[in-house]
Amino acid sequence: MNWNELAAQLFPEGHAITESDSFLSGSARVAGADIAVVGTTDHAPIGVEIALAQASFVLRTVREHPRRPILILVDTQGQRLRHRDEMLGINSYMAHLGKCVDLARRSGHKIVGLVYDQALSGGFITSGMMADACYALPDATIRVMGLPAMARITKVPEERLTELAASNPVFAPGPENYARMGGIEAIWDGELAAALAKAFGDAGAADMRSARGLERGGRKLAQPVIEAIVAGSDDLAS
Repeated sequence: MNWNELAAQLFPEGHAITESDSFLSGSARVAGADIAVVGTTDHAPIGVEIALAQASFVLRTVREHPRRPILILVDTQGQRLRHRDEMLGINSYMAHLGKCVDLARRSGHKIVGLVYDQALSGGFITSGMMADACYALPDATIRVMGLPAMARITKVPEERLTELAASNPVFAPGPENYARMGGIEAIWDGELAAALAKAFGDAGAADMRSARGLERGGRKLAQPVIEAIVAGSDDLAS
């Protein structure tokens, strides 16, 4: 979905979002209150420039608008695969972005992510996945890695990975599978403005993704392992 069309549906009360080289930033009105909006469009590859721009926007919001809710709009093909970015340490830039989002949360900002088009690999992990809760539109594309690339990395035949993807959401792309694993809180199919207002109302600092994955049957061991570690149990399978 084009981000302008999305904004019209999300913010009937108005917005002041601008685009610059696939980087989105600005503000909007949701349920009578101002929110900050940051994100990307055009399947943007996340290089050092966009990572720094997003981090700077988040820090400026924390400094100038204490506790203002933040919406992260996600449309990215992931980390930019260029020698220049790797030599500059793109992993550190993306880690910095993730830390800035976490600082905002610890400073009292409610943070919601929305995958409205495409979300891949590190570009998704350091944006939408850093939110209190991340949502997706029905036609969104979400995956950590394509099956052909996964086959090359793991040396597992692509045919076998395709078979696994039919029954295991870990291997399969799409918002439905990420919802089963708990990475996506819900898929929005209806009135987007109302869904966004509710998402901010429900947002909290507690990380519920592992619990959601257990409830939905897509990620069955993460929550029991977490509970065992917290309890100090020696038997992580219990």
